Amino acid sequence: MGTTGIVTDSHSGISQGEAQKLGIFVLPMPFYMNETCYYEGVNITRAEFLERLGRLENISTSQPSPEAVMELWDKALEIYQDILYIPISSGLSGSCQTAMMLAREEKYEGKVYVVDNGSVATPLHQSILDALELLETGCSAAEVKTRMEAVKTRAGIYIAVDDLKYLKHGGRISAGVALVGGLLNVKPVLHFDIGILELYKNCRGLKRAKQTMIEEVKKVIEQSYQREYEEGRLHIVAATSSGKEETDAWVNEIEAAFPGHKILCDDLSFGVTCHIGPGGMGIGCAVAPDYKRV
Repeated sequence: MGTTGIVTDSHSGISQGEAQKLGIFVLPMPFYMNETCYYEGVNITRAEFLERLGRLENISTSQPSPEAVMELWDKALEIYQDILYIPISSGLSGSCQTAMMLAREEKYEGKVYVVDNGSVATPLHQSILDALELLETGCSAAEVKTRMEAVKTRAGIYIAVDDLKYLKHGGRISAGVALVGGLLNVKPVLHFDIGILELYKNCRGLKRAKQTMIEEVKKVIEQSYQREYEEGRLHIVAATSSGKEETDAWVNEIEAAFPGHKILCDDLSFGVTCHIGPGGMGIGCAVAPDYKRV
């Protein structure tokens, strides 16, 4: 066991079971359903969450309390000399800035390194795997932080929304837009880029939305990441809020479009799924940090 541990949050898509296998810690993100607080992967199952989401219950996301963050840090520091805390992007949640403030406290100075690498969902999961690999090469916590933040602008993910009612329920589109879009079978493609969520394109039908996302990733690679792609330093990732059959078919489609690449695919976190709803599918890419020692 090394001297540096890793802590992330459940927006990474890493389950508590996988966290144990990887030897890392995952902070369950809180959210509210009908004013009752739940913690992802702790006191509610994914099946129950999706069932209640389908009923359009009043759901809102929340940040973890400073006490919860520090409690998990303290637990990790009982095992490791220092830790890397790699949470959801600061552009999507204030929890990253809160963590940076907490890390400046005297008890954590030189022991907790907060990494803001601008990611969420599967790109965040992949960044955790990259951090573990960097630690295995002998990098210190400070070196890992520097290398990961150096590639924070070189990752992104597209996600197709299957049902507009969840965007309407969350206030992201109007009832009129949702009605017309539903009649026309419009499937919005959203884009997460360095912590910014934006509507990228509207497509007619989910099949066209999936084709559009694959085409866009290919275009991004050709324009910006061709060298990294050829060198094997570009990760192709997928994300889903769909069922197993649909997800397996989506991963197969991506593998056919990018032969030779192993595709890491995760269920989208509850916090992301509550905004886009079930049936969503995504694809993204992320440049790996430099593994070479200097």
